[in-house]
Amino acid sequence: MERLLLGIDIGTSSCKVAVFQENGRVVVQAAADYPLYYPRPGWVEQDPDEWWAGVCQALRQCLKDENVDPGLIAGIGLAGQGWSAIPVDEEGNVLQRTPIWLDTRAADLSRRVLEKIPEEAIFRVSGNPFFPTYSTPKVLWFREKMPELFDRTYKFLQSNGFIGLKLTGNLTSDRSQSYGWHFYDPVACEYDRDMAERFDIPIDKLPEIARCHDVIGTVTEQAARETGLRPGTPVVAGGLDAACGTLGAGVIRHYETQLQGGQAGGISICLNEPKMHPKLIFSPHVIPDRYLLQGGTVGGGGALRWFREKFGEDLNFGELTKLAEPIPEGSDGVVFLPYLAGERSPLWNPKAKAVFYGLSFKETKGHALRSVLEGVVFSVYHNLLTAQEAGVDIEKLDIHAMGGAANSELWIQMYADVTGCPICVPSSDTATTLGAALLAGVGVGVYEDFDEAVARTVTIRRRHEPDPERRKRYKPSLETYLRLSKLMNEEMFV
Repeated sequence: MERLLLGIDIGTSSCKVAVFQENGRVVVQAAADYPLYYPRPGWVEQDPDEWWAGVCQALRQCLKDENVDPGLIAGIGLAGQGWSAIPVDEEGNVLQRTPIWLDTRAADLSRRVLEKIPEEAIFRVSGNPFFPTYSTPKVLWFREKMPELFDRTYKFLQSNGFIGLKLTGNLTSDRSQSYGWHFYDPVACEYDRDMAERFDIPIDKLPEIARCHDVIGTVTEQAARETGLRPGTPVVAGGLDAACGTLGAGVIRHYETQLQGGQAGGISICLNEPKMHPKLIFSPHVIPDRYLLQGGTVGGGGALRWFREKFGEDLNFGELTKLAEPIPEGSDGVVFLPYLAGERSPLWNPKAKAVFYGLSFKETKGHALRSVLEGVVFSVYHNLLTAQEAGVDIEKLDIHAMGGAANSELWIQMYADVTGCPICVPSSDTATTLGAALLAGVGVGVYEDFDEAVARTVTIRRRHEPDPERRKRYKPSLETYLRLSKLMNEEMFV
């Protein structure tokens, strides 16, 4: 019988589990929710043990399916949200809830660090800006505010590394997630001991680094009892959720680009050589010898969800977006800044606020809605313009869309028209779990290499070509968006 592959994704609001055939077809999938905690302003935490409970629940649900024989699962791949800082003791017990990627508690501490270590020196090593949302400032915060916890911590883990620990009993990190540490060289894929010493973070508090498709162990008897998996099933290291989603969308070659249309928005540009920018995110891809230059926005599908909850009058997303269809490109001058929870790249400003601009008595709900969709597109294009400053020829990008937004033909056509790039939409809505499963498939030999893995599993269901005339009509609103963003960020969002 054909072998199966399993992908696990630790997202922000839920974990997702999917079982795939070798051709990428989904056999069964399940999800389990878990809470976020906001104990103080700027603090956003999750309990990794609740991640594991969710994984166990979703796995048991999948393995009940009559089409899934646990003995046919050839390998398990792991994807997860970035920038965690999970403190565990030598037995693997979680010592404290982890601050997640939304957490900004270390903002003041980060400013003090930059007074001692020049930001340019940090960027030369890490290729990334030094912001409180990354893992490094969070661990420095633990050392300063909770020194006993810091001393008791045996290792600090990332999200997929923690699930790997629960499945196999082994402590590991992977190449793509490790970029959250500012003493990690993302080109050499190793820790920089000199920079670690400047931060005064002992290297031995971090796990050894594995390639994303390396087998890190097999499912233990204990994990098998909790999940229903077969003991001895191989588990690979996996990687950053955005990078796994990039692989699952078929993005593995130079200038292929993943467009993320989930709760948050963003782009991941695949490069065959390092190109970095101090206002963007740089990491290794989950496949060897490739890199990702990324931009991550806060708006994304969450902005549309917010509009629907507040003003949608019980319309579903399809019905809601129809309100925007008759409104012309540029929303008759109505512009929306989608900074509903601050903004990540390229602003990196947690104080940024959402703004509607250009409203008068004559505008309708359709205008406001279309401006929300366009504002999200503009925020992603703002990141592409920043990537252009790093030497990326953004006119040559081959964009692959994934996430909930990819299901909206109107929205994806907006992206094509604004960027001037063709956009293809893969057939799978499970790109992140698929990417994790493909890592497992390569790691255990189901596929010879990543070219074969993508060729056998990723198919394109539709393609959007940019319209030059529509692009011209978007230009005035885009320019207004960029001017407003700059003005508000420099004078209001401070």
